[in-house]
Amino acid sequence: MKKAERAKWVSEELARLYPTTPIPLDHTDAFTLLVAVVLSAQCTDKKVNEITPALFKEGGNPVQMVKLGVPRVHKLIRQLGLAPQKSKALVGLSQMLIAKHGGEVPKTFVELEELPGVGHKTASVVMAQAFGVPAFPVDTHIHRLAKRWKLSEGKSVKQVESDLKRAFPESSWNQLHLRIIFYGREHCTARGCNGKTCRICAKLNGPAPRGAS
Repeated sequence: MKKAERAKWVSEELARLYPTTPIPLDHTDAFTLLVAVVLSAQCTDKKVNEITPALFKEGGNPVQMVKLGVPRVHKLIRQLGLAPQKSKALVGLSQMLIAKHGGEVPKTFVELEELPGVGHKTASVVMAQAFGVPAFPVDTHIHRLAKRWKLSEGKSVKQVESDLKRAFPESSWNQLHLRIIFYGREHCTARGCNGKTCRICAKLNGPAPRGAS
């Protein structure tokens, strides 16, 4: 298949498998989503969702988060990886939201990426999932699957994102990036698929072994 044909087939197959795309991180507004995404770095969404109810109860908005202070935030999230750095980032970004944005989460990539602990991927998730702006956040699942499905040979996240944005219609980006993540977790894991085992890899790259999903 040519890349355009691959992309079209992948999009249709993922839409069939995942007609709805719930946001994996529990949140109630743009701020709590931003916090949850910051916390999700090098952690599973499941673990983040276990931690955030207690955190949001005490620090559910920027003012409350600043009042908590770094030591208390760290205590509430200490089970997560990189907890010391994340604690400082959450208090720091909350301070900046109050000082520069009236306590509101900004709705531009540039302003989001100025916040402590917020990189392009985090900003992309917030823009897509909180504000509905077309974006294509690239995590490890998407990076791996884009290569396996020959949709991108990019070694950098930036290149993979650029390739995928060219491969798929902009109107599909926000749902599609979640669908790829779901599929990567359930069917095309790092160890569970060798690039030919799962249904999509088998279709695109060759016949699947017996018993493959």
